[in-house]
Amino acid sequence: MRIALISPKGPLYRYSGGIFRKSLRYQPLTLTTLAALAPAELDIEFRLIDEGIEEIPDGLDVDLVAMTVITGTAPRAYELARRFRAENIPVVLGGPHVTLMPREAATHADAICIGYAERSWPQLLRDFAGGKMRPRYEQGDDFNLDDPVFPRRELLDRRKYITHAVFEATRACAHACEFCVSPSAWGRRQFQKPVEHVVEDIRRVGARRNIFIDLNLISDRAYAERLFRALQPLGIRWFGLVTSLIGRDPELMKLMAASGCSGVLIGFESISEDALGAIRKKFNRPDLYADLIDQLHALGISIYGCFVFGHDDDDTGVFEHTAQFVIDTGIDLPRFAIQTPFPGTPLFNRLQAQGRILTRDWELYDGQHVVFEPIGMSVQELQEGHVAAWRKVYSRRAIVRRLAKSRTQLPIAILANYGYRFYAYHLDTHYTCDWAVDYRPAAA
Repeated sequence: MRIALISPKGPLYRYSGGIFRKSLRYQPLTLTTLAALAPAELDIEFRLIDEGIEEIPDGLDVDLVAMTVITGTAPRAYELARRFRAENIPVVLGGPHVTLMPREAATHADAICIGYAERSWPQLLRDFAGGKMRPRYEQGDDFNLDDPVFPRRELLDRRKYITHAVFEATRACAHACEFCVSPSAWGRRQFQKPVEHVVEDIRRVGARRNIFIDLNLISDRAYAERLFRALQPLGIRWFGLVTSLIGRDPELMKLMAASGCSGVLIGFESISEDALGAIRKKFNRPDLYADLIDQLHALGISIYGCFVFGHDDDDTGVFEHTAQFVIDTGIDLPRFAIQTPFPGTPLFNRLQAQGRILTRDWELYDGQHVVFEPIGMSVQELQEGHVAAWRKVYSRRAIVRRLAKSRTQLPIAILANYGYRFYAYHLDTHYTCDWAVDYRPAAA
């Protein structure tokens, strides 16, 4: 049996003309994990296609196509599904968007997988092999991550990525931020892999530098402490995602550094307490940001700091103020996004109830387009201010100022900053979807 596993991409990442190339891409885990979950008795030949690194060929000779879908790639996934189904190839869709919008996705597929697939995907494959695939498979109340699964990373060309040493220890997050897909799709219970399985996966890959893609590695402090202690003997360096709460736990922060942490992504979101309260992220404290940044830098940990524009509390001054804060504090690699109300989230439901959703073209739900009516500024001011913030923090002078203050991971930081400088100054010319959104309220 031949199966193609496909990760369709939106315009920003698509192989033919997208902005990002190898220098800023790491190997995704979803496809390689799905391949590893296949029952051995079925003798499946997998073809993995990441549209971020290669084009999807015509005349794909397979018995089944399965695609993982996020909101921004849903239109592309549906387009591909029509193509494959017209060629009499059955299509399975799964992923966050499918979990959030199952009725929509079901109209484009022969079967859908809702939630995490460790249990449902193997059953779907057995059913398909037996000629009795059902139209819907779900995660199940008994879901856990107790059984070891080692992704088949060799099925994707590692030369096309900056690294294939990508891991996860946990899934989901205990917080309930208004904008976040995770609690709406999977709930707030964090699922955890046994620490020994995580360590074994890292040992098998054998890389010096590693990436954790967990949404929040410190969501459960006890688990994080066990993980960090287990990583220490490996002598590795790693990058992962944490919340700003790490700054209020100095001992865990030091343990994180001792375990080999060289960089963290933190969703600061805003420098306004009112904005953070409105999006249910009050545990972020802007008055503590600068100290947190200094503490992490003192431990040799670089910071990938993320900020969002378009909160109801924002006005046109937010772009300059936020960009200047980033420069003054020396955030190593800042990133800005436009607030995006992903379907199924409390943010989407609130804006929809207020008649402020402007479009349901999911391809525009990528954090770089305005898809709702802001309050403190116009749509155009939000779009243009977002671009201006990018360009301010990635001017050559700003890069020098930021990195001179942080002084962490300098060779890598310089390369990454100049990669993002290209992004900042070419975003509007390299996007292949239409920036001119039809700014009329969508029907409920």
